[in-house]
Amino acid sequence: MKPVRRTLLQSIPLAFATQAFSEIVLGQTKPRLGMIFPVIDRGVPEEGLTLYGDKIDYVVENLDLQTMTPEGYDAVIGNIPEKALNLTEKDVDAIMIMGTSLTFYQGQEFNERITETVRSATGLPTSTMSNGIINGLKEVGGKNIVCATAYNDEVNSRLVRFLNQHDFNVLNIEGLGIEAVGDIFSVTDPQLIQFCGDVAGKAHEADAILISCGGLITLDILAPVENLANLPAVSSTPHGLYEGAKLLGITASVPGYGSLLAG
Repeated sequence: MKPVRRTLLQSIPLAFATQAFSEIVLGQTKPRLGMIFPVIDRGVPEEGLTLYGDKIDYVVENLDLQTMTPEGYDAVIGNIPEKALNLTEKDVDAIMIMGTSLTFYQGQEFNERITETVRSATGLPTSTMSNGIINGLKEVGGKNIVCATAYNDEVNSRLVRFLNQHDFNVLNIEGLGIEAVGDIFSVTDPQLIQFCGDVAGKAHEADAILISCGGLITLDILAPVENLANLPAVSSTPHGLYEGAKLLGITASVPGYGSLLAG
C-alpha cells in the first residue's frame, strides 16, 4: 500500500473507510443535505451520522434562537431565507428546516409558506421538521395521539392547534416547561423515557405518541418508549432526518430505532 493511501485510511473511522476511499478515488459522492438549525452552536447531529452517515453528507447553517417562546422564534424566523441561500452556495441537494416549534408555532399555513419560500428561492427540494412529524404520524397510522414535549404551555397550545389543523386529535399533551435553549441538554434518557410513559399512560385510547422538540436527543429512546407505551413513537430529530433522506431519494428505513424507521 502506498504511504498516501495508508495515511488516508488510518485517518478515517473504519466504518466509513471504504465509502470515503471510493468517493475520493473513484469520484463518487454522497448527496448533500442542507440543514438550518435554530441554535447557533448546533453541528451535525449524532443521530444523523448514526442513521445515514454512510449515505448523506450534512451541511449546516445556524440561526441564533435563545428561547423556545413565540418571542424567541419571532427574533430569528426572518433569517431562514438567507441561510437557505448560503446552503445553495455549498452545493446541497435538498434543504431541511430543522426545529419543530420554529416551524409550527404560527400554524399550518405558515409552515407551508416558509417551505415554499425556501423552495422557490433555492430551486431545491425543501421540507421542515414539522412536516417530518406530520408525515411520520400519518405513516404509523396515528390519529388519536399523545404528545410529550420540551415546551411550556403556550408552545404546547400552538402545537395542539397545528396538529388539529392536520386532523389529529390530541388526547393528552404535557411539556417539560423548558424555555432556555441550553436547558434542553440536561434531560437524560431515563427521565425522558419515564416522562413519555407517564404522558401515554393518561390516554389509553391513543394510537401514537409524539415526542416534540428537535433539541431532545431521542433516537436511542424510540424503541424503549414504544415498548413502555405500547404505541408507535414519532420524534422530531430522527423523523426530521427521515424526511430529509426521503427528499434526497435514498432509502430512509433503518431497523433498530422504532417502528417508523424500521419501515
